[in-house]
Amino acid sequence: MSRVRFAPSPTGSLHVGNALSAVANRDFGDWFLLRIDDTDPTRNVPGGEEAIRDDLEWLGVQWDDGPVRQSERQEVYREAAARLGSDRFGKITLLREDGTATYQLASVVDDIDFGITHVIRGNDHRPNEPLHRDLTRALGADPPEYIHHGLILGEDGRKLSKREFGATVASLRDAGIPARAVRGYLDELGLPKHDVHYDVPRIRRLAIEAIAGMSDEELAAAADAPVELVPALRGARDLNEARDYARQVLEPEPVSLGDEARPTLERFKELNANGAGAKDVVRELKAVGGNLRALRLALTGRERGPELWAIVAALPCEEAARRVDAAL
Repeated sequence: MSRVRFAPSPTGSLHVGNALSAVANRDFGDWFLLRIDDTDPTRNVPGGEEAIRDDLEWLGVQWDDGPVRQSERQEVYREAAARLGSDRFGKITLLREDGTATYQLASVVDDIDFGITHVIRGNDHRPNEPLHRDLTRALGADPPEYIHHGLILGEDGRKLSKREFGATVASLRDAGIPARAVRGYLDELGLPKHDVHYDVPRIRRLAIEAIAGMSDEELAAAADAPVELVPALRGARDLNEARDYARQVLEPEPVSLGDEARPTLERFKELNANGAGAKDVVRELKAVGGNLRALRLALTGRERGPELWAIVAALPCEEAARRVDAAL
């Protein structure tokens, strides 16, 4: 049975590169430990651990044990250093002057104690592998198998800064990208042998596919909208746009239209009152050169938005007539 761990520092929402490691570990491992590497208090951010847990849950990455916090295991690390007979290992400091363990010692001791069989992490950790192997053997254990994957770089080939759009899981969630799209992108990358350039357009395409694949109930819940509005939400490219479409239908902006809009709007009221289907109503108005822009403005107060027929379908006949009369 493969036992893996994901060990972020509590510095806030996960960088997509760390999220890639988390997903790769979960996909590979039979048993998954969430470990919080908080040995460096200068890097820890208030609420950082909670943000990481939220990100993992949102991505559907479940852990079998943890979170285990290294800050709560200092006595274990000091005992390990005592067995080695030194606060240093070669040129590497194992214990700081205040007696707390450095990352190198804490990481190796935890991997031994929790029986980790495979350490899956980014290429930036590759230089640590020889030290971690030697330190594990010095503590009387067999090293795990180390698997290093490529990093996610920015479009310019440089390190992807957390300030760039989409670089953190939270920024993708805030942008209305469905979790299924982000997880799908990370699953596609798998365990890349080489560094990859971050493909935000690919995530946006997956977002459209994810929204198309949602059931009516799922989409309505994700957009905070009644299920009756779903036809008007289906063309949205992300969940923020879906929420905006819902607001357009539910909370129209007041408008005042001139007499040139009256023929189209009066004809719309007739067709709609006669029970014609929404698509048929729009099709007939278009065929006679009707002012469809005026109709959209009357119903939503906006120039752009969902498919016009979907707005007509979402509104009860009486409410559509009321809005048309108010616009006139």
